[in-house]
Amino acid sequence: MRGNMKIVFMGTPEIAAVILEDMLQAGCDIAAVVTQPDKPKGRGKELGCSDVKKTALAHGLAVCQPERVRDEAFLKELERLAPELIVVAAFGQLLPKRLLELPKYGCINVHASLLPKYRGASPIQWAILDGEKVTGVTIMYMAEGLDTGDMITKELVEITPEETGGSLHDKLAAAGCIALRRAIAQIADKTVQRTPQDEAQASYVGMLKKEMGYLDFSRPAAELERRVRALNPWPSAYTGLEGRLLKLWRCGVRELPEELRQLCRAEKWECGTVAEVGTDYFSILTGDGLLDVRELQLEGKRRMSAEEFLRGCPVKAGGVLK
Repeated sequence: MRGNMKIVFMGTPEIAAVILEDMLQAGCDIAAVVTQPDKPKGRGKELGCSDVKKTALAHGLAVCQPERVRDEAFLKELERLAPELIVVAAFGQLLPKRLLELPKYGCINVHASLLPKYRGASPIQWAILDGEKVTGVTIMYMAEGLDTGDMITKELVEITPEETGGSLHDKLAAAGCIALRRAIAQIADKTVQRTPQDEAQASYVGMLKKEMGYLDFSRPAAELERRVRALNPWPSAYTGLEGRLLKLWRCGVRELPEELRQLCRAEKWECGTVAEVGTDYFSILTGDGLLDVRELQLEGKRRMSAEEFLRGCPVKAGGVLK
């Protein structure tokens, strides 16, 4: 890559690891990689390292894992490295002013939304939850606020009707690589343009939590279907079946036919009731329309199609999921 600037990369999860790998393939001079400390993972709670650390070690790069980026020892280590540019992608901590002002060419961030919309920790999932048709990646200069700095470039990504949080993550990771290469080239060539964000258009999203996956069937079916897709693969959308956790992985949406509407009224079925059972689906009554379950996973079982599930675990109309 042109410029051959000395770069420190900061990131933690898979999307950051994809971007780091692409930077290395592009020939970037990565002086060191900064990622979050190893944390207990899985049922055994054994220490596990981040995806970025795995990528860095595979390439023989120096790795720093500060508990806090404000720690004096870490800041002095970065000053010793004297990077010309710091690239950040889903690192997980806000950077202090002293660090932001350290590199000659500044600190730039790869953010998985079209800023100023969806600042914060979970822009990928919220774009699907909100029914957006288009999202993207923004490369921006970092400021002391949360995702508030001047923008450099954007790469747009279409959100398809079948998009999941997982599939959109992969598309945005690829788009982030393209946008970052362009931004670094512009910085190296001194052709970079800074565009301030419009604060009036700003929105913020927090971290995903497991309880966000609970399906409130009084909500419209279209909204619930988006939640199922957005939270796939994590934290996943769920309800309950006969006292056991039931994860929903793929659903469809239908209007409630008049004949079925009359039956629901006659039986006084509430939202969350199984209204119809077919050979390869079952339909749940919602606040507006039917949610057709096509793929699911009962607690203690593997993920499977509704057709396979119904052969081994019959579901009857009139039963309630909650």
